[in-house]
Amino acid sequence: MLDLTTEYGRHAADRLETTIIGWLATVRPNGAPDVVPVWYLWEDGEILIYSQPGKRKLRNISANPQVALVLDDTRGGGDVVRVEGTVRIASDEAPASENPAYMAKYAAGIQRIGYTPEQFANAYSVAVRITPSRVGR
Repeated sequence: MLDLTTEYGRHAADRLETTIIGWLATVRPNGAPDVVPVWYLWEDGEILIYSQPGKRKLRNISANPQVALVLDDTRGGGDVVRVEGTVRIASDEAPASENPAYMAKYAAGIQRIGYTPEQFANAYSVAVRITPSRVGR
């Protein structure tokens, strides 16, 4: 979990709130890692990701829910944030276009890739949530 009473905890929370792209690591059925860039939202102590249906990451997490999300370093090796945890399909999650915090963070990016918020929500219709078990470097 993330201890917000520590300097590192506050810094990690800030990075999780403001960094645009994280690297999601899942495990393939053969045990090999699979790492993909994702847009995500740090919300209520969990990580929310919207995915296109049928993607390999979804197949991987259905077989093995242990994942990691890593934020790139910004200071030459000393600013990596790594979140390890368990992921689940969040079938009751509102679509991306109806999530104000997600839209505030990614509206410009959604427009840049040629989608309206509704088109994005239709294309990235599978929500997953990561419950962290460890946050660190």
